[in-house]
Amino acid sequence: MKTRIMLLLAVVMGLTCGAQAEENQRFHFGLWGDMPYAKARDELKMPALLASINAGNIAFSLYDGDIKDGSSHCTDKVFADALTMFNSMTMPVIYIPGDNEWTDCHRLNNGGYDTQERLTTLRKVMFATPGSLGKKRMPLQHQGKTGEKFVENTRFTYGNIVFVTLNIPGSNNNKVLDDRECTDRSARTPAVCATSNAEYLERDVANIAWLKEGFALAKSQKSPGLVVAFQADPGFDLPETEIDERQHPSVSGYTQFLAQLVSETEQFKGQVLLVHGDTHYFKVDKPLYNPAKALPNLTRVQTFGSPSIHWVRVSVDPRTPNVFSIQPVMVKH
Repeated sequence: MKTRIMLLLAVVMGLTCGAQAEENQRFHFGLWGDMPYAKARDELKMPALLASINAGNIAFSLYDGDIKDGSSHCTDKVFADALTMFNSMTMPVIYIPGDNEWTDCHRLNNGGYDTQERLTTLRKVMFATPGSLGKKRMPLQHQGKTGEKFVENTRFTYGNIVFVTLNIPGSNNNKVLDDRECTDRSARTPAVCATSNAEYLERDVANIAWLKEGFALAKSQKSPGLVVAFQADPGFDLPETEIDERQHPSVSGYTQFLAQLVSETEQFKGQVLLVHGDTHYFKVDKPLYNPAKALPNLTRVQTFGSPSIHWVRVSVDPRTPNVFSIQPVMVKH
C-alpha cells in the first residue's frame, strides 16, 4: 500500500511539474520604437507610454530603432538620453539601432556628421556592457565583442523561443546608389559614400550569417517559434505594382537579407515573427512572398512610431498553431 501511495504521489508530482513547465513556456513581451521625436513633442507623451509598458506584465521589450527624429542633430546627448530612458524601465529592454541615430546623420539638417563615426560611437556607448538595458538586466549573446563591430546584433532564447536582433536600418540599409544621392542635402563626398557602401556590404554579410545561426539554433532546440527584429521597412509598404516592389533600387539594400530570410523560413517548421518599425503605422500581415502567395509561417508586425506613441504586446503560447498573438496597446495621453 505504501508503495502504491508513493507511486501515485510521483505521478501527481510529475503531472504538476509538467503543467508548470508548460505554463512557463507562455509569456508576453513588448514592442516599441521610432520615438521620442522632438519635432512632434513626443516627450510630453512618453511618461504615459513608459508607465503603460512597465505595467504591461511583460518579460522584456524590444525597441526597434530611431531614438531621435530625422531632422535633428546627431549629438552624443541623443545616446545619453536614450540610455536614461531605457534604464528607467522595470523589465529588460533590448535596443536595436535605427537609421536616425547613425545612417542619416550625414544630412545637413542632422549636423553633417560622419555616419561611420556615429555608428562606431553607437556601438561603444549603447553596447558598452553585455546584455540588455533596463533596471532588470537579461543576458544576451552578441555577434561582436563589446564596443566593436556587430556587437549590436544580439540573440537570446526565452521560453524556447529564439530572438534575433539585427542592425538593418532604414535609408536603404546605408547603401548609396549614386553620386547624386550621395551629396544631396548631405555633407558626404563620393569617397565617404564609397566607405558607406563598403560598410553596408560587410554588415549585410554579417547580418545574414547571424540570421542563419539563429535559425540553426531554433532548429536544434526544436523551438516552436523565432522572432527576427530590426528597424527598417525593407520595401513591404511600397505601392503594389505588377513588378515586385522590393526590386526597386531604393530598397535594394535589403535584397540579399530578405532572400535568406525566405529560404530559412521555408525550412523552419515553426512560426517566424518578423518585427520592424520605420514606417510608424501599426500593421500585422504576411508580406512575403507577394500579395498573391503568402509564406504561411511568417508574420510581420510593424510597430507604432511618432507621433503615435503606443506599443505592441505579444503573447507567446506554443500550444497554439500561430504561437504568437499580437495586441496593440493604445495609451491614453
